[in-house]
Amino acid sequence: MDATTIQNLIQQGLPDAQVEVQGDDGVHFEALVVSAQFRGKLPLARHRLVYATLGDLMGGAIHALALRTLTPEEHA
Repeated sequence: MDATTIQNLIQQGLPDAQVEVQGDDGVHFEALVVSAQFRGKLPLARHRLVYATLGDLMGGAIHALALRTLTPEEHA
């Protein structure tokens, strides 16, 4: 698994999102996801939206994914 693939999957699932993914070891990654879809949602609900874009890869090919999920206003 690589950061570019994860970034593309998240962007396909959350088309409005700005996504940055980092991770060099192939199993541990960090992602910043900025999306208007996060408005009014608690952090856990935001993370679930992102995890849903990755499906079965979470806990499999992706061992760990540290998330920062922000609305566009929070990111500004």
